[in-house]
Amino acid sequence: MPAAADNGGGLPSGLPRISDATLRDAAHMAGVEFGPRDAARMADLLVRSGVELVEVGMISGPSSADAGLVLATHEAVGPERSQSLVVVRDRQQVAKALDEAVLLGCRSVVLSLPASAEHARLKLASTSTRYLIATARAAIGLAKERGLHVTFTGEDGARTERERLVSYVRAGFEAGADRFRLAETVACLSPSQMGEVIGSLVAVEGSEIEIHSHNMLGLAVANSLAAVEAGARWISTTAGGIGERGGNAPLAEILIALRVIHGDTRFDLSHLTELTRAAVQASGLGNAFMPGPTTPYAFAYELTGQLARPAAYESLPPQEVGNTRELRVRSRLTPRLVAWALADSGVDVDIAGFTPWLLARQEQAGRPLLDRDAIRKAAVEFRGAPERGAVRARTGQAPVPDLLAEPAGTVTTRA
Repeated sequence: MPAAADNGGGLPSGLPRISDATLRDAAHMAGVEFGPRDAARMADLLVRSGVELVEVGMISGPSSADAGLVLATHEAVGPERSQSLVVVRDRQQVAKALDEAVLLGCRSVVLSLPASAEHARLKLASTSTRYLIATARAAIGLAKERGLHVTFTGEDGARTERERLVSYVRAGFEAGADRFRLAETVACLSPSQMGEVIGSLVAVEGSEIEIHSHNMLGLAVANSLAAVEAGARWISTTAGGIGERGGNAPLAEILIALRVIHGDTRFDLSHLTELTRAAVQASGLGNAFMPGPTTPYAFAYELTGQLARPAAYESLPPQEVGNTRELRVRSRLTPRLVAWALADSGVDVDIAGFTPWLLARQEQAGRPLLDRDAIRKAAVEFRGAPERGAVRARTGQAPVPDLLAEPAGTVTTRA
């Protein structure tokens, strides 16, 4: 990878730009919840380190739960140094989500679509390549109409059949997208295989490619660098490598590798330790984040879709390495998630009443971490709690049908 010549845009030839997804990907890791102060501090340190774009928040519609993170980041570093992920499911939904993004002052968005047939079945209720392309074209058009810079993503792109992936990427750029992000949602590629995939995407006319790699195989840094050597122009990272499924490509290691291997002096490395400590402390994960398949959070989830369909998100089951699949959640409780936790427990409660009761208790207690056993224990307490009648009076006694049968197209994106 050459590191001296300039490509005419101020960037040395062959060297990547960096976007950081700590405030989006890591922020939505099971059990991790950052606040606006965390966002402002980390965004400032990221930009001072030389990171070009801070990815913050996930927007699926109006009144986004991540609005505070987005606004705090804009206040700290400006909307021109920020981008937010917008979930894409259908035209009406994405139009509302994009309106919310504009309302929050976003100038750049990452449109999250499932590239693989397996993920498209879960989130678009169709495996059709034509339908995926039509959905992407519509979403990109709506975003460009609103004057937004558009990155569209291929969730589970690394496992996507090559012809389908290339057709999808070509259609996205023809529709006016500015960048494509290949998401190695499920780690499955070697560096040489990554180079082959990226090479096929770089060959698409007018393409600008970003790599977003997960670290379950310990290859996120190697695969990110291989992607750049194959022509990718962006690397997506997180501080400390924090993230789901073994973590993400860690920012510090990426920047140090660029410095040591390629003589890249564009970045100020002096903030990296403070940044990593800030991210890990705010995440509540302890003193350091450990990547790979053997940690307590490697197979931890807080979405019913992920818990009910783990094969869509795992390159191998946790039992293969003597680990277990876990539920980790703080305040992102839903009736479906509670129903999953209580399934086969023998604990019979009114879930419509129990869920808001547990949410209220979580807020009062400072949002402690909950696993499946903790939810089951709380359900037993709820059955004997005298105040539950008041909660039931407010929420009603209507049953919550088919809680575990989450409809296709409703699984929240976690690239």
